[in-house]
Amino acid sequence: MTARPDADMQAVLDAHAALGARPIESLTVEQARTQPSPADAVNRVKTMIGLPTAPDAGVTTRDLAYPTGGATQPVRVYKPAGASGSNLPVVVYYHGGGWVIADLDVYDATPRAMAKALNAIVVSVEYRKGPEHKFPAFYEDANNAWQWVQQNAASWGGDPMNIAVAGESAGGNLALNVAIAARENGWTAPKAILAVYPIADANPQLPAKIENTASLPLRTPTLGWFGQYALRSPADQTDPRYNLVAANLRGLAPVTIVNAQIDPLRSDGETLMGALRAAGVSVERRVWDGAVHEFFSMADVVADAREAQTWSFGRLRTALR
Repeated sequence: MTARPDADMQAVLDAHAALGARPIESLTVEQARTQPSPADAVNRVKTMIGLPTAPDAGVTTRDLAYPTGGATQPVRVYKPAGASGSNLPVVVYYHGGGWVIADLDVYDATPRAMAKALNAIVVSVEYRKGPEHKFPAFYEDANNAWQWVQQNAASWGGDPMNIAVAGESAGGNLALNVAIAARENGWTAPKAILAVYPIADANPQLPAKIENTASLPLRTPTLGWFGQYALRSPADQTDPRYNLVAANLRGLAPVTIVNAQIDPLRSDGETLMGALRAAGVSVERRVWDGAVHEFFSMADVVADAREAQTWSFGRLRTALR
């Protein structure tokens, strides 16, 4: 690791360590799924500095399910508490976790903040994960969720034509793939795409992967651990759904990429930006120095996260007017 986290970022990392979190690649899948999450660390910091840990009551939630893979998966529909009418913008959001860990609860902060900031309905999507359901099950689920939201958004007061897609980490990869699938299949396309530190480039020699072999909460060996459980074999890394820089990116809506300096996925964002521009897609990317992977959802206690949300949500707001 060649950079140091900012003080408020380090406070969250210290809290995570104090809760007993260990590097993911040292754990079994079950241990990784049940150990304290970065969201737990944020709540610890909030308690230490006297901030409430209860979710913002200015946003209501409703838990539903969509059909996929012969069964159903959960979604959580976020809506501003005072919102009414039938034409709210809609954002479909896919959480992170390397397609192996995490869930809607761990990634509650981002869709909640997004719904409030955009005065929009945000649908946070759960999907099947490895090793129980390996690649490409999570892509099937992401696409099915997109179509299901299109069919149901009006019943929640949303406008299914005024829609964007967003995701963090593995979810950022899913967000781009949903936009590609919409183009390929003639579905309603998102007006904007937000990809927060997306998995996008299988090249193991990218600068950020060389630099961040010891960064937390995500470091380069952790990416291999996720791949071991999420992919059927290393050959899946050459699939353009995983290796997005090799995908057909033409005709996509404007893309916003958020990256953290201290993150093995930082260079993925850079090469993805280049591939998008080469395909003629409008793209803007910013990197936050002193921030680590997972910082984006920590706006209550990390200044860089507040700035990143303000910038990226502002770009979504412009697209959804």
